[in-house]
Amino acid sequence: MVRPDYEQSKRGFYVIELAVHLRSYYFQVSWIRHRDLHILTVGGYTYTSDQRFQASHSPQTDDWTLQVKWAQQRDAGVYECQVSTQPVRSFFVTLHVVDCDEIYQRMYSDGVPSARILGGPDLHVDIGSTINLTCLIQFSPEPPAYIFWYHEDEQVISYDSSRGGVSVVTEKGAATTSYLLVQDATPADSGRYSCAPSNAELASVRVHVLNGERPAAMQTGSAGLSDSWVCVVTLLAAVALHTAVLHTQLTS
Repeated sequence: MVRPDYEQSKRGFYVIELAVHLRSYYFQVSWIRHRDLHILTVGGYTYTSDQRFQASHSPQTDDWTLQVKWAQQRDAGVYECQVSTQPVRSFFVTLHVVDCDEIYQRMYSDGVPSARILGGPDLHVDIGSTINLTCLIQFSPEPPAYIFWYHEDEQVISYDSSRGGVSVVTEKGAATTSYLLVQDATPADSGRYSCAPSNAELASVRVHVLNGERPAAMQTGSAGLSDSWVCVVTLLAAVALHTAVLHTQLTS
């Protein structure tokens, strides 16, 4: 028998699942919140007006699950799982709900702010495509006050430039991401690009705008990012949805 002593959740994340696995279909599970001794669920029935709580049972796995959607600080505390054996057996889980920002602050409090451009040090793009550079700033207690992009030694964003088709999108947070988009790339757009945040050393990559065939080993696509970095960027930009599943295995 394995019994957990706590479960940790991030405030606002989509759903927490507290589950018990039984080796017999004939047992029934009840979940009780000890803060107010409220019986939340019995079997598949829910006995609370708070619609964030829901009980479910999987006949295939015999998992009895208490789901808590959109975790809040008031959800923290001890939860009791009662199983209808003879005698009744109980297991306890202490749920801690923590703030995501506090987690990031603890993670980055001892780190040195740093910047890096994903996919470097060399990126290859086709002529006429869009250069898409992603600069990630990490380990900073607060977002940078500004981020400048440079092509060679010239600042990329210049309102009196005749180049046009250049834009920057910045998403600030515990980790800040800045995207540089250069449309309709030409050979003149080749060269060294640098991301210079206010609170970290600059990071650079070299962009090669190609006209014609190139070795298969070179990266392709407008962004020039490897598949693994594309996944990282997607995770950074996506809305955080998270499931923390806790299984307690009970011998019959």
